[in-house]
Order: sequence, then structure tokens, then C-alpha cells
Amino acid sequence: MPHLLSINLREIPQRLRGQYPFNLPLLRGLEEMRFSAPVTFFVGENGTGKSTLLEALACAAEMITVGSESVKTDHSLVHARELAKYLRLAWTKRTRRGFFLRAEDFFGYAKRQNELRAEMESDLREIEHEYRERSEYAKALARMSTSGQLGDMRRRYGGGGLDAYSHGESFLTLFQSRFVPDGLYLLDEPEAPLSPLRQLALIAAIKEMETQNGQFIIASHSPILMAYPGAEIFHFSEGRIERARFDDLEHVRLMRDFLNNPDAFLRNL
Repeated sequence: MPHLLSINLREIPQRLRGQYPFNLPLLRGLEEMRFSAPVTFFVGENGTGKSTLLEALACAAEMITVGSESVKTDHSLVHARELAKYLRLAWTKRTRRGFFLRAEDFFGYAKRQNELRAEMESDLREIEHEYRERSEYAKALARMSTSGQLGDMRRRYGGGGLDAYSHGESFLTLFQSRFVPDGLYLLDEPEAPLSPLRQLALIAAIKEMETQNGQFIIASHSPILMAYPGAEIFHFSEGRIERARFDDLEHVRLMRDFLNNPDAFLRNL
């Protein structure tokens, strides 16, 4: 049973209905969205509002973020916070575990982690220089805090920083290091840094967390991810949100047609 059972949209005051994000067409038809599966996808073309709704959901649930500041202070989420005030969440069991991650935030997070690691390594070198005539005991005391933090970081990422991997590898490493049982995970376009093979690896990671009572709500354009077994799919289109079957999605049909006959799509370019 999913942790988050449903989203309800409260009545939006008339004075707000012409302002973004309250003027999004999808909000006119959104009354209740119920989640019946551990993995749910928000699918649709750019501009249909799926990412905005996911961000508002993260704000309403007061999610922990990865790669950005708090949902309460992140300037890029100012509109999502306004929409979140009108979302009512129903839970089977309220969980504070898990995280919210947008693909674009990951790169900033990785950069900050690598900068932090470099700073700690520089601090250790300075300690070695400053304490070169002191006892080993004094050096060990001086190094203790920084060495502990650096060791935690190295263990978390398999012996190195995130810059030791490709973007796709580091993205998966981040996921695997932050997954905990009984968590709710809101992911916005996680396929962005991932090759098709790495997307399959992400599916395997999600499947493992599903067995540990994890719930995932994912905004995606990837037919590979959308094929997740047993996933619930909500299709965003023309101001409507409707449940959809994988085989009926335009993303899937277009990708199949293209792979079966790419020349038909490319000959006039």
C-alpha cells in the first residue's frame, strides 16, 4: 500500500485563478488523484504541468531535497509553494523518509560535494604541515573531525567522490547511497543523465526499494522507465490528467515507430 494515498485540490480563490501556476489548464480538471501502486509516472509533453505538480507535491509534503536548498526556501520553487498551499494530502502512513530530486539539481549537488571533499583534503594537508613538529597524538586529534567527515563521504560513494564516476554512474551512486526503506521518492526526469543501460539499472534499484516499502512518483519522458512492471501512469494532456496504459502512450508509439523505421522520420531533414 503506498504511503501517499491521494492528492486533493482545494478550491482556488477567484483572485488567483489568472496567475501562474493557478492558471495551468490541468488544475481546472484536478479534483483528486489517487495512488494505488508503489510506482507512479507523470507523463506528458513539456508545458503540461507535470513537473509543477510534482514540485508542489514536494513542497506540500515538506520533502527533503537532494542537490538544492530546502523546499521552504528554494527560490525556484516559489510558485510551487503557492500551489502547495491548496493541496490536501491523504496518507496511509505519513513518512518523513525519502527525498525530492530534480535532474538539473543533481549536477549542482555533485559539484558542491566534490568542492567539499577538495576542501577537506586541503585542510588535512595544512594540518600535516602545521603539526609537522608535533606528536602523532596531537596530529590525530587535529585531524579527527575532518578525517571522519571525509571518511564518511568516501564510504558513501564507494571510495571516491562523485567526480570519480561518469554523470550516469554518479547519479546512480547518489540514488543508491540515499535510498532508505519506507521512503517516498519524488523524481523529476531522472533519466536525463542516464544512458539506456543505466536507466535499466535505475529500474532495478527502484524495484529493490519497492520490496522495502518504497513509493516513487516520477515525472518522465523515458519509455524505458515508463515500462516499469505494474506502474501506474497518469497522462497529462490538454488540461486533463487521465490514467493511461503503457502501450497507448504517444511517447511509446513514437519511439517504436522511429526505431522500426528511422529513415521515415529523418529523410526530410
